[in-house]
Parts: sequence; structure tokens; C-alpha cells
Amino acid sequence: MKAIVFLADGFEECEGLIAVDILRRAGIETIMASAMEGLEIDSSRHIKVQADVMAGDVDFSDVDLIVLPGGRLGTENLGANSLVAEKCREFAADKYAAAICAAPSLFAALGLLEGKKATCHPDFEGVMYGAILTGESVVKDGNVITGQGLGASFDFAFELVRVLVGEEMVEQIKKAICYRVN
Repeated sequence: MKAIVFLADGFEECEGLIAVDILRRAGIETIMASAMEGLEIDSSRHIKVQADVMAGDVDFSDVDLIVLPGGRLGTENLGANSLVAEKCREFAADKYAAAICAAPSLFAALGLLEGKKATCHPDFEGVMYGAILTGESVVKDGNVITGQGLGASFDFAFELVRVLVGEEMVEQIKKAICYRVN
């Protein structure tokens, strides 16, 4: 299994890095791909993150999942990258495409949520054209997975693992990281 997490300046660091962490704990090869002009990405809280590779250098032929973290500016920057848009269309149709917080709005703008159940940060509900908004923390409809925001980051990441390798791995990771819902 292989996943690509796209990073762009202004991305919400927890939404991106929790996904990377949990996917890697599940044994899924996870690559942080820069959608900017360099490998160093400046997150929404100005934490510098070094991407593994430039998005344009990724061989997507054996990738099972793409992930878009949110953040208002990060989402705008992801949306400005034509390769990201191309891969969103491709993966939503044939593999898995996931986005959290503001980033599901990119799926909506590309027409990928027409008639699908989805969620996003409440600030972006007005631009979720065609989506059936559930208000839930995490929603999977077909090949598209959406998350509401930072507070849903762990559950979002667990859903990514669930679709790629199954519930047993999710439970193992929850135990290993002492994840509990009180």
C-alpha cells in the first residue's frame, strides 16, 4: 500500500502530519509531496516541514490513496496546482482521494462530490457544491473520504488506514498510541 500526502504552504500541520504518522504506523508507505516550488513547506502556524519529494516527481502508478490536508491558505495553494487537481479527479474515480477541513472544498470545485455524502469545516459548507453534507467528523462515500477539521484528524487518519488495510490495524494503532474517547 502507498499513500501520497500533498503539502502546500499554509497547510494545517496536524491534519497533514497526523495522517502521515498514522499511515506510516500502519506500514503504509507514505510520501509527503510538495505542491509548491521547493521541498520546504511553511505550515499554517509557521512550522517548517520538509517534504520528501516534489509532487511532479512522484510515480503515481502504484499509489492507492492521495490525501489533502486543510488550512485555508494551504487549500488555496493546493488548488493552484494543476497536478493536484488532476490526481484528485483520477483517484476519486479509481482509487481513494481524501481531504480534511477546508480541502474537501477542492473536491467540490472539481465536481467530485456531486450527490455524495461529505463533511468539511463549517466555514466551507457554503462552497460544497453538489455534496450532501452530513456534519459528521469523517465521511466515506465511495472512493472519497472527507474530514471535518483538526479535531477529527485522528479519526480521519484511522479511516484512511481502515480502507487500505482494515479494522484490525486501526485497533492495534489505537492501543499502541493510547487513543481513547471518553
